[in-house]
Amino acid sequence: MQAKVRTCLAFRDQAEEAARFYVSLIPGSEFETAFRPDPNGPALMALFTLAGTPYQALNMGDYVTLNDAVSISVVTKDQEETDRLWEALLAGGGAENRCGWLRDRFGLSWQIVPEALPRLLTDPDRAAAARAMQAMMGMVKLDVAALEKAFRGE
Repeated sequence: MQAKVRTCLAFRDQAEEAARFYVSLIPGSEFETAFRPDPNGPALMALFTLAGTPYQALNMGDYVTLNDAVSISVVTKDQEETDRLWEALLAGGGAENRCGWLRDRFGLSWQIVPEALPRLLTDPDRAAAARAMQAMMGMVKLDVAALEKAFRGE
């Protein structure tokens, strides 16, 4: 069934390639369809879901540039999944940022967030939560063991 609301991600000319790449990384994702004005030409738009969340990717030429005002946040179950997504999204020309952010080779920003982080940051022990926050602020890729160690005051 067609989603009533989708987030649209604008690309220069790699909408379908990006959509297919993204669904290959996130379990429970699906490439739905591509619209081609010319049946033998490139897709203008691709529809896909990431873990059930609907998106569309649209080729807009040089008219638009992605920036950090839009990002996709992925909650990872552990360090292994964090590392896997981090490396895959950086491959082929991505760039690291800080605090778990990166930009992939298509220019889209991502936040790769281990599920431990929100738990640590919202803990009732506000001093422990502040230590975890301070540790996160000094990281590029988030390190679950280091966050937990900071939380415990070690």
